[in-house]
Amino acid sequence: MTAKTAKTHEDRRTQAGRKPAPRERDFVTLGIAFAAIILFVGTAGVVLPDLIKAWTGKEASPDTALTNALLLNIALILLGWQRYKALSDELDTRRASEEEARRLADLDHLTGCHNRRSFTTALGDLLNDLERREQALAAIAVDLDNFKQVNDLHGHQAGDEVLRTTAARIQRLLPDGGILARLGGDEFVCVVPYHPQVPDRVDQLATRMIEQVARPVPYGDSPVDVTMSIGIASSTQIEDMRHGTTSAQKLMHKADIAMYHAKKQGKNRFYWFEPPMENELRFRNELEAGIRKGIANGEFRPYYEQQVDLESGKLVGFEMLARWESPEMGVVGPDIFIPIAEEIGVIGEMSEALIARAFEDAKEWDSQLTLAVNISPVQMRDPWFAQKLLKLLVRHNFPANRLDIEITESCLHENVGMVRSMISSLRNQGVGVSLDDFGTGYSSLSQLRSLPFDRLKIDRTFISELKQEEHGEKLVDAILAMSDGLKLPVTAEGIENEVVLEALKRMGKMKGQGYHYGRPEPAGLVLERLSRQDLLAKDKLDNVTEVDFTAQGSKRAG
Repeated sequence: MTAKTAKTHEDRRTQAGRKPAPRERDFVTLGIAFAAIILFVGTAGVVLPDLIKAWTGKEASPDTALTNALLLNIALILLGWQRYKALSDELDTRRASEEEARRLADLDHLTGCHNRRSFTTALGDLLNDLERREQALAAIAVDLDNFKQVNDLHGHQAGDEVLRTTAARIQRLLPDGGILARLGGDEFVCVVPYHPQVPDRVDQLATRMIEQVARPVPYGDSPVDVTMSIGIASSTQIEDMRHGTTSAQKLMHKADIAMYHAKKQGKNRFYWFEPPMENELRFRNELEAGIRKGIANGEFRPYYEQQVDLESGKLVGFEMLARWESPEMGVVGPDIFIPIAEEIGVIGEMSEALIARAFEDAKEWDSQLTLAVNISPVQMRDPWFAQKLLKLLVRHNFPANRLDIEITESCLHENVGMVRSMISSLRNQGVGVSLDDFGTGYSSLSQLRSLPFDRLKIDRTFISELKQEEHGEKLVDAILAMSDGLKLPVTAEGIENEVVLEALKRMGKMKGQGYHYGRPEPAGLVLERLSRQDLLAKDKLDNVTEVDFTAQGSKRAG
């Protein structure tokens, strides 16, 4: 049964079971009134002449029963007409209320523009009529950038004002025939007619929309700044436009895909839909599902990169790096899954599981070897992060002085006060804190002096330039001079060959890491490396010795 057929059957059942409508009851009342009028005419034709003669004294009074019947007819006529008029007024009022309710059901209560349901229906009707015209329709999906921060920083009333202002600004820019709708939250969509041979008109409209919406929104003493990302899809990209709301949903979906692509490319811009975007989004959705499933199945594993004292060449610790050992895709690097895990809100759960496993792995190393762990900026927004990390240390009985967490410079700009509090809490328990990727962000000297860091890590981009560019060495020298002034030791990452290593050795004492010492390894290969260097934990060495002794005794017994 099709949806249309089902709706027809439902309408019939509703009509069969409903009470008579006011209009039907009005006709009954009106019929009674007309019957009373007809009876009045018949009665009056007999009674009135006799009444007139009786009043003039020519004849005696007419029959009392007929007179009473005449008066009753008059009363029925008056009552019936009054009742009919009252019901008609009630019907008009109810009809007006229903029309107003229907109109409000089709509008967004906050902005006054269409809502999702009414817009989809209207777009479907436009697509059905489009085949008889030479025009095309462009669906424009709009999403405000970082709108959650507006609510968080200024309050929801400010957010509502931004939405109303945004809708008004877009509405003023739409050409004749354009329709605007708010789909929910900070998502808008509009449709505009255009000639397929002149798509530049739509480009110009999108550009003006971005410019107008980016103007500060007045609110109290602090205007609110907001930008938006736009995705555009054309009706020419729909194979069949005769399916009403189904075709409308397909067109809106393509515009949504283009809008998400605009966000991924940096926000505050627009893109037209292209078929590869759909494949990219499908792959992205598969990655999201795979990441959630991988966390539940323990597919994310810690790998370890060596950290070496450059002067002595001695191994001093490892940095934990996440790898996804996916059954479908093989070993996936963090540059693929970490940004997605941050966006979908699972980075905290993933990181805590990896850190817990790393603690258990590192307990098998020599107690002098340290463990460095990268912390996502998203985790640093959690006010309970420090407590969660300290609980993990206690649960796994891992010494705090062997742990070094690494945070990036971007963490310092969101909430310096909270970051300072977290760093202080961790350092008070003996955990080391390093500033990672130093030189690529916007850290100021005042921040470095006020935040209690234990170490700086020079970003690999500066280290890689040592092998060929003279100014690269000057930059590293400047960073080292600053670290000396702040009394902060340094780790250089990205050492890939002997030339870079020798250049760093000449610059002073520091730790280093990079592919020159080997690629990141899983826990099993790390244990083999440490066993060869006699750097396993004492109880691990005792177990190994006992196994070796037992094996040798078995050979002698044999």
